[in-house]
Amino acid sequence: MKILIDADGCPVVDISIKIAKTYSIPIIIMCDTSHIINKTGVETIVLSKGSDSVDFALVNKVNKGDIIVTQDYGLAAMVLSKGGYPINQNGMLYTNENIDQLLFTRHLSKKIRNAGHRTKGPRKRTKDDDIKFEKNLISLIERVIL
Repeated sequence: MKILIDADGCPVVDISIKIAKTYSIPIIIMCDTSHIINKTGVETIVLSKGSDSVDFALVNKVNKGDIIVTQDYGLAAMVLSKGGYPINQNGMLYTNENIDQLLFTRHLSKKIRNAGHRTKGPRKRTKDDDIKFEKNLISLIERVIL
């Protein structure tokens, strides 16, 4: 098992690294040239800018049982199909039971925006979001290990 992070705009990189080190799990940070992230003792893969370049490179590295930190529903769906465990930055686990609804909601929001209307953006991140992410990532790791 390893943890892969879709690090473009990811607010929980440091938390993920801390937890991975606690459990001695290899971690890979993947980002494009807009978000170069260098962390000591962590493999970082920097890819050229491009639509979904990080997503496709990341999904190609996923093996069954890997944990992937992402806020991208499309990437999460591809990870699920490969037997991985995607989790978002707020600790929500993407599952086969919720991914279709999430993708459909994303599709509807895009249609609304393309029609010239506005949709509500995400709320401001709080310390409670970090706590929930940390708790759920630990729980996921322990479930996968056992």
